[in-house]
Amino acid sequence: MFQNQITRAKKVYAEYPPQFWVVVGASFVDHLGGALLYPFFALYVTRHFDVGMTEVGILFAIFSVSEFFGSIFGGALTDLIGRKKVIIIGLIVSAFTSVGMGLVDRLELFYLMAVITGLFADMAGPARQAMITDLLPEEKRADGFGIMRVAMNLTVAIGPAIGGFIAARSYMMLFAADAISSTITAFFFYKLVAETLPKATTKEEKEARPSFADSFRGYAKVFKDNAFIIYMLLSMVITIVYMQMYGALPVFLRDIHQIPESGFGMLMSLNATMVVLFQFAITRKIGDRPPMLMLALGALIYAVGFVIYGFTGQYAIFMVAMAIITIGEMVVTPVAQALVAKFSPEEMRGRYMAVFGISWLIPGAIGPLLAGLVMDAGKPLWVWYASGILAAAASLGFVIFHQYFKQDESPAPRADLQLATAKKELT
Repeated sequence: MFQNQITRAKKVYAEYPPQFWVVVGASFVDHLGGALLYPFFALYVTRHFDVGMTEVGILFAIFSVSEFFGSIFGGALTDLIGRKKVIIIGLIVSAFTSVGMGLVDRLELFYLMAVITGLFADMAGPARQAMITDLLPEEKRADGFGIMRVAMNLTVAIGPAIGGFIAARSYMMLFAADAISSTITAFFFYKLVAETLPKATTKEEKEARPSFADSFRGYAKVFKDNAFIIYMLLSMVITIVYMQMYGALPVFLRDIHQIPESGFGMLMSLNATMVVLFQFAITRKIGDRPPMLMLALGALIYAVGFVIYGFTGQYAIFMVAMAIITIGEMVVTPVAQALVAKFSPEEMRGRYMAVFGISWLIPGAIGPLLAGLVMDAGKPLWVWYASGILAAAASLGFVIFHQYFKQDESPAPRADLQLATAKKELT
């Protein structure tokens, strides 16, 4: 049996170019540092600066706004100067600012570090996604994104549990670990990864390259893609709900139920472990179903899981709720990623990826801030009741979207990770 698994793994490895696996491995190292640190931001800020959840919400809002501008800037640069340069610059700068966040003693300076970190860390996001798309043929792209997702969730399975124990001893070690992982990743990309943006070799090709201003003006075309924008807005709603796992949940567990950092870390590890073990099985089950209905199903599962948080004080039930939420995540995320990849034309790949990042960045600004205000107002349970209502509303929205485009929407052609058809199927 073990030998069969090894044989199967070798077969999967051989299906993809070596550089793709280098990108996956390097990204794993980078995300491992973030997985150690990111889940404990809210705990660090409230304890180190002696502030409430409103200030935490402001911090997440600052991160999201700066990440938005970083993503937009990075998306344009990605299509202009190449993927590799943008990734390396973003990694190096974010490494320095991560250390800076661990050293500053004033909340205002911490906010400043957060702005710089958000700008440069997320600048590399569209470039990394575009590079993966460049490296793989169309029939392998959804699978490639699925492999990257499993690798990233493996870091989350490892990181929070370790990070929880480190945080109980020294938060500065968490900031240092994040900086080291970013530096190592930058070195990997510099030494082992070739640029994937096609070079302009002829005079005509060089003249056809867009200027920096032209690259930015190309965003207007993305925002005129009505089906894409509607889909992105619906995605924002469920992301607002999902973000409460990182913003409100750790403080809720600690302050309302006296569950320590390590307890939250174990919840996040459960989330990631389930993704690693069961993601492919679930995507096979839903691969031949209409994508919008699968998104509706995932949002409804979110609603159930998050509402449970508001009705329990037992850690075992929190574990059950997290398992339910993770099932919803495994339904939603691969479908969402595959659809975005299909929406984007080759020459605008970085910019489409950047704009879709808005569906994460704006909720990252709004969700934790609203949750912080609700918790500081003495209504912590309403964070979870409201999350359930929003998730149910998003589910209904995806059903309506499906009905509106029902005549054109068809199931994905493969039952594996090819979860969406081409853009034309939705427009």
